[in-house]
Amino acid sequence: MNQLVYNEQLKLWRKRRVFIILILVALISGIFTYAQYRQHEEDVKKAGTTDWHIQVQERIIDLENRLGSGRLPDDYQAYFKVLKGQLQYYLDHDINPNAPGAPMFLKTFVENGISLLFPLFMMVIAADLISAEMSSGTIKFLLTRPVSRARILTSKYISLLLSISAIIVLSGLTAYLISGPVFGYGGWGAPVLTGFQVSGDTIDTSNVYQLPIYQLLIMEFGLAWFVSIIVGILTIFVSVIVRQTAAVMGIMLAALITGTILTNLVNAWPSAKYLFMVNLQLTNYLNGTAPPVSGMTLEFSMLVLFIWGLTSCVLSYFIFTKQDISS
Repeated sequence: MNQLVYNEQLKLWRKRRVFIILILVALISGIFTYAQYRQHEEDVKKAGTTDWHIQVQERIIDLENRLGSGRLPDDYQAYFKVLKGQLQYYLDHDINPNAPGAPMFLKTFVENGISLLFPLFMMVIAADLISAEMSSGTIKFLLTRPVSRARILTSKYISLLLSISAIIVLSGLTAYLISGPVFGYGGWGAPVLTGFQVSGDTIDTSNVYQLPIYQLLIMEFGLAWFVSIIVGILTIFVSVIVRQTAAVMGIMLAALITGTILTNLVNAWPSAKYLFMVNLQLTNYLNGTAPPVSGMTLEFSMLVLFIWGLTSCVLSYFIFTKQDISS
């Protein structure tokens, strides 16, 4: 098994896809850093001061004005009411929700990347673990070894797990190093709040608690790792069935983009909460953003993703060990 995993890792790194992903992370981090810096400058200019208390108060007033206009759709009204409640809670407890520093940038980075950016990267890695060998015919030579198909597929899953773990860690490190010169490398102990409970347009703060940002980052990157693993497993399942790398990428890309769109529309379709792509934004449960469908919880979304991943894994083994690869 060790030799099989080593061979899979060797093939993966030789294709240099991991390096390309890290280059993309660096570019995206640079863009995010510049955008966040400009947003900070705009907030300071609008408030006329660097005092974060006044900046937060200005944002609350702006949200109240928008809510009072009466021209917002119901979904936006609910979102703004929740955001206003969170900002007011931060203000009342004297905690800066946008404390400067690279750790706070990492928080924004992972929260914005968990539902699309990281899954896309993992899809690129997992898409041709099997389909490329099927289409090129190299799978036939691999199966000539005295090794069962189940062990071969297991080695690919282990290789995927190792690759995803490396990408998550290296992506976080890259984003931290790039944002540090602008925001500073300190601030790991800055306090943040989590535990907001959202139902419709109301927010429950009875279970809110404070913790250092480094602990929240461990939790959020852990959730990003879990989401990436599930997307990778689903991609391998599609790869076993379709066999063409381009088709696998197209199917998974369509699913991820559909999920991004559905997240804003599923209030009218509650059953959509059982689709895996609607449950990818797990970090929302930590920062208090309203779930796509009222009543959804972190445990529910993780269970849905786990069932999708487990089902795909079982079907992948069944199909891969039974299918004819001679054609």
